[in-house]
Amino acid sequence: MTNSTSGGRRVYDPADSHAFPDEKLNSVLEYVAEDEEINAFLDAQNVNAVERLQYNDHGPKHIDIVRNRALCLYDLLKASDVEFNGAQQQSLDEADESVIIALAATLHDVGHTVHRDRHAFYSIPLASDILDRILPEFYDVSEAVRMRGEILHAILCHHSPVEPLTTEAGIIRVADALDMERGRSRIPYEHGGRGINTLSSQAISRVSLHEGNSSPVMVEIEMTNAAGVYQVDNLLKAKLNGSGLEDHVRIVAVNTNENRDQLVERIEL
Repeated sequence: MTNSTSGGRRVYDPADSHAFPDEKLNSVLEYVAEDEEINAFLDAQNVNAVERLQYNDHGPKHIDIVRNRALCLYDLLKASDVEFNGAQQQSLDEADESVIIALAATLHDVGHTVHRDRHAFYSIPLASDILDRILPEFYDVSEAVRMRGEILHAILCHHSPVEPLTTEAGIIRVADALDMERGRSRIPYEHGGRGINTLSSQAISRVSLHEGNSSPVMVEIEMTNAAGVYQVDNLLKAKLNGSGLEDHVRIVAVNTNENRDQLVERIEL
């Protein structure tokens, strides 16, 4: 996986698209990238979110960011020997862990084509139909049934009160909240939205994932003013809680504003 170093640690820029080292995963990603129906869904799911509700982007860019950040989380957790139970308990291959994560991240928001409210539940039948077509290209019948169940489980848990029961599902839940930089709320902001969610996301300048010292993953969030604390504490922390990854992910938010009178310089969760 593409990475740089900082103080001897690997640092990932998860907003960048890149090839992952797993052959099966890359084959699936190549197939998905050329799939006409999936690409149509990624465009259509933005209509309710953006055009009708003036919410932030949930289209192809959001999916690209979430998928890459989910796979970066997976890479960092695997490097620290964190146990993944989704594929393993279904007697699937270890290589299928990342495929579960990639497909769940790709399809987690297709329910937006129905409505923003309860979209995780609407995503299940829509994603299931897509998976019924795609999975037989890579798996036999028994494997496809198990893969579909694990992928749908991760999709359902990303934005609902349903508890993630697998590490793979926990990753999707957290990765969805990591799409939080300034510009991701650009549309509602330009339409006059000035709610705390919009203003706080405008304060987030960069999100990066690192190897942690005291935990497998450190999420570093750079913000330009204290409004960003809301985004970190009320949104990201809420997704991390109950994800099953609480003991593996450390969140550090740093205020990069040079104003000496700033209210918040650094917070850790």
